[in-house]
Amino acid sequence: LRAVKMAPAGALAWGLWVPLTALALLTRAALALTERYPALSLFQQERHRQRHGTAGEWAEQYSAECDSSFLHFHESDCDVGGSLSCESVLSLNTENILNQAKLLAEQKRFPFATDNDNTNEELAIAYMLIGNGLYDEAIRHFSTMLQEEPELVSAIYGRGIAYGKKGLHDMKNAELALFELSRVISLEPDHPEVFEQRAEILSPLGRISEALSDLTKAIQLQPSARLYRHRGTLYFISEDYATAHEDFQHSLELNKNQPIAMLYKGLTFFHRGLLKEAIESFKEALKQKADFIDAYKSLGQAYRELGNFDAATESFQKALLLNQNHVQTLQLKGMILYHHGSLDEALKNFKRCLQLEPYNEVCQYMKGLSHVAMGQFYEGIKAQTKVMLNDPLPGQKASPEYLKVKYLREYSRYLHAHLDTPLTEYNTDIDLPGTFKDHWAKNLPFLIENYEEQPGLQPHIKDVLFQNFESYKPDVQELICVADHLGSMMQYETPGFLPNKRIHRAMGLATLEVMQAMQRTWANSKVRMNGKTRLMQWRDMFDIAVKWRRIADPDQPVLWLDQMPAQSLSRGFNNHINLIRGQVINMRYLEYFEKILHFIKDRILVYHGANNPKGLLEVREALEKVHKVEDLLPIMKFNSKTRDGFTVNTKVPSLKDQGKEYDGFTITITGDKVGNILFSVETQTTEERTQLYHAEIDALYKDLTAKGKILILSAELGEVDAVCNLILSLVYYFYNLMPLSRGSSVIAYSVIMGALMASGKEVSGKIPKGKASIKISKYTSSLVDFEAMTAPGSEAFSKIARSWMNLKSISPSYKSLPSVSETFPTLRTMIEVLNTDSPHCLKKTIVVV
Repeated sequence: LRAVKMAPAGALAWGLWVPLTALALLTRAALALTERYPALSLFQQERHRQRHGTAGEWAEQYSAECDSSFLHFHESDCDVGGSLSCESVLSLNTENILNQAKLLAEQKRFPFATDNDNTNEELAIAYMLIGNGLYDEAIRHFSTMLQEEPELVSAIYGRGIAYGKKGLHDMKNAELALFELSRVISLEPDHPEVFEQRAEILSPLGRISEALSDLTKAIQLQPSARLYRHRGTLYFISEDYATAHEDFQHSLELNKNQPIAMLYKGLTFFHRGLLKEAIESFKEALKQKADFIDAYKSLGQAYRELGNFDAATESFQKALLLNQNHVQTLQLKGMILYHHGSLDEALKNFKRCLQLEPYNEVCQYMKGLSHVAMGQFYEGIKAQTKVMLNDPLPGQKASPEYLKVKYLREYSRYLHAHLDTPLTEYNTDIDLPGTFKDHWAKNLPFLIENYEEQPGLQPHIKDVLFQNFESYKPDVQELICVADHLGSMMQYETPGFLPNKRIHRAMGLATLEVMQAMQRTWANSKVRMNGKTRLMQWRDMFDIAVKWRRIADPDQPVLWLDQMPAQSLSRGFNNHINLIRGQVINMRYLEYFEKILHFIKDRILVYHGANNPKGLLEVREALEKVHKVEDLLPIMKFNSKTRDGFTVNTKVPSLKDQGKEYDGFTITITGDKVGNILFSVETQTTEERTQLYHAEIDALYKDLTAKGKILILSAELGEVDAVCNLILSLVYYFYNLMPLSRGSSVIAYSVIMGALMASGKEVSGKIPKGKASIKISKYTSSLVDFEAMTAPGSEAFSKIARSWMNLKSISPSYKSLPSVSETFPTLRTMIEVLNTDSPHCLKKTIVVV
């Protein structure tokens, strides 16, 4: 028999919030939450755990707080200090059950005890049967008593509990449990514990609003820390984070020593983009419970979102010191190491994760991805195949890993087949089937008609071997170190962007290769691209950066959208970013809200000036009170056409054809109340729009090439300045076009840096952390792509970018660096250099300014 926690005499409430709501419902909600917030650690439960019914550590955490369950009697939140309400009673046989029942009856330690001793003893026996997992026997016992006394409240209540304990996966049990609890409420309407129990049955069935209503009634009858915490949990699952925060705060005011409530409070901050407040709450939870693994995990994830790799890994490591076999922490630590570019260390965590849980899809997928990224294709594809074989059960939603893995396997085979083929002799965008690229870029299920798989691994093509840094020649070592420095200059110092040393090196090498290619082009040299020798075009310049970005992380489809099938392109590709969805704030773009809001207000005035001139004054006065996005909701009601929402389109002025404008991005706001808002931006890449932007970029590149050739012969200051402006203008249109499925921002910035270096100027300033002024004219922020997209024109973007770039004359040492394209002519050599450690770069004195 299992331990039964006993409560003081007269106790009524039998809460079961741990096993069902806090575990089952949160686990069910985990995938939906982590799809939008991969950083969220607390609820990321692997599918195989759900399949096999593993409870995980949640029940442990709750039981550690002496929280309630069907088997736990309590009057209020029991004290962790070990009061009588938490003492255990053990039984091993029928005689002991009867003895315990007798004791239970004498002390009336069960719900709705009567004044009849014999009745109480019979009721106590039935409750002891529940406590020992004998639910059918308990139901029969209660039913026998109800035949004699149909309105015996304790028997009705106990039978409802027994039906619930039998399992809510069977709807019949759920319906009977609800029926019995509703009968109790009709007979005894003033007992909060019954409403709480009914809410416990309703919530796993997805009837959240009814469960919330019951909990609200229970709180009205008798407020408690536990009830506020339970209701807050349901609001949290419903993504009503502001209301959830209020409930967790009320709960903590009634009982401040609740590490779980404090953790949840932190998570309500986390989801609203209030990372510093979240971190403080997680730290407070750890003060209350020093061995709280979930708090360490959440703290690590919050630091990860801030881009603080060291603090994040320290938090994950502390969790592992508490439990070195904690699978979820191993998974999360592996993920942050992978996205930091430490693939070998990440792989160790994924392997350990799989030793403990062989069917963990996330760890299996990431293991395969890590192997492939390092050029270990045989092990990588073996791991990918294991994920592919883990088909979802009927009616079960496929995991993100399952949906992505076949694309990764096919791409891995393609990479392996081209490991030793010179990069100048093939083109990935042309080689990969159009429908494959289309589905991969859109993250669609792999349902491609008549798809012909990539050839399997060829035995004569060996995996990539590890290359020691010391094995490279001194000039190549210098090249690597310079690349690491240049790549670090591209790092966004803003929440949501984790430094990735592998990406840094790749894009630093891309920058140097762009520089060298541009210098050759301006000197009238031809380039070898896609199997042809010709003069370099602007797309070739960007393709240099594209190839490095692709190989740095093969998980992400970095593809040219105009190379997609004609049918797909005619429908358009939407590059969509949610800034606010409900109460979920995209913290990466938080500093741009004000700038976008000013733009929206201006466009609203223009719209009403043209369509509602009589109401323009009222609108203008209302707009003066608008300081945040939610404040726009009342203004939407001024016009029937904007009642449910509106869109605002930005325009990009042409340099080639003065007075002409192109479509920029679209801002959308919909919603009817605070907390129910969709605030988003998107660019739609259609064939027509692409051709317009291409014509603009073609003209700028032609001008840039001409000016570059003059610059090679005469390095006059005016020519250098003109070339710099042309480079920034060209990339301004690239940013607004967003022509790639992924990676447009860092690819464009590496081209800026490389082309500027070709002109004799080097970027010595880092991208700033945030805005310098709230005035729009002086606004600078940390996301270069958004700077370009929100700038009124190319000249304004050039001015803003140059304000932080701090351009200086290039160091002569760059001229002595070896050719990047000749040093790393194949995928194999590219992967080798990305894999190698470079500890001596910190010790070497590299002249970079």
